[in-house]
Amino acid sequence: MTKFTTAILAGVAMSFALSTAAVADGKVIGVSWSNFQEERWKTDEAAMKAAIEAAGNTYISADAQSSASKQLTDVESLIAQGANALVILSQDASAVGPAVERAVNEGIPVVGYDRLIESEDAFYLTFDNKEVGRMQARAVFEVQPEGNYAFIKGSSADPNADFLFSGQMEVLKEAMDAGKIKNVGEAYTDGWLPANAQKNMEQILTTNNNDVDAVVASNDGTAGGVVAALEAQGLAGSVPVSGQDGDHAALNRVALGTQTVSVWKDARELGKAAGEIASALADGASMDEIDGVVDFTTPGGNTTKSVFLAPVPITRDNLDVVIDAGWVSKDVVCQGVPAGTVDVCG
Repeated sequence: MTKFTTAILAGVAMSFALSTAAVADGKVIGVSWSNFQEERWKTDEAAMKAAIEAAGNTYISADAQSSASKQLTDVESLIAQGANALVILSQDASAVGPAVERAVNEGIPVVGYDRLIESEDAFYLTFDNKEVGRMQARAVFEVQPEGNYAFIKGSSADPNADFLFSGQMEVLKEAMDAGKIKNVGEAYTDGWLPANAQKNMEQILTTNNNDVDAVVASNDGTAGGVVAALEAQGLAGSVPVSGQDGDHAALNRVALGTQTVSVWKDARELGKAAGEIASALADGASMDEIDGVVDFTTPGGNTTKSVFLAPVPITRDNLDVVIDAGWVSKDVVCQGVPAGTVDVCG
């Protein structure tokens, strides 16, 4: 592992609990998940639950199953169960607003987890998503600095999708303006679902007679859908594809060469930070007192108290980073990888 990466990981591993106030026992932290279809949320949950219980508090949760309306009901249920603070992974950044308002009116602090909630009353905890987008675009551009690009974006109901796309465009704009790169198709992916990403990619391939040279996909789930579409046309491995989250299947695709990069956001650190922050807020701390807090202006013009963690791009050249960090085993990363093609796999 490089000294640079070690420094980054050390930085994100900092404690986000208050440095001057201890969290009291006996609080209830309610967590509303948008869904558990994405592999990574189970990892987030384990770290979050451990941090909450380490603070002497109780974890309760609900799964909205990709339904914005169910998430509203879930939050009401968590409040009824006595939640002293809420952590919400929003299905829809705007639709969840009434639930946040109700919680705040009852004196219950809210942490918007990973995805922005368009409200100044919700603390915002995430990774730097514009930088994630930049990292995705840089990795793909390094492999394919010209040609026809497709963009498989995230859910239109999630502001992260636009943050990512904005970062991607910052990197690629100069080459696009110069005519070296052509945008031959872009699409939002409803619910971030891989099946929807695959359909979008299939349509873009059909429209362009398979003449697509690179795909900037916004997470590992959508990247999986993209790779499936490319495989059906015999293009997997010849077209660079981006992603994020460090999903185990995606890291294996990176080793196999069908995915170029997965920007790793260590969900263990994000979950831990959420558990610590929610516990501190439940104990009466103000948002301003959270370590590392900054002001963030949302697309809707609200100013949220926020903490941003640092992501790490993972390519074939540094797969050892996630293995050495205990994120994934070498056997999982190297499954099916021919000997001699990737250093870490031998």
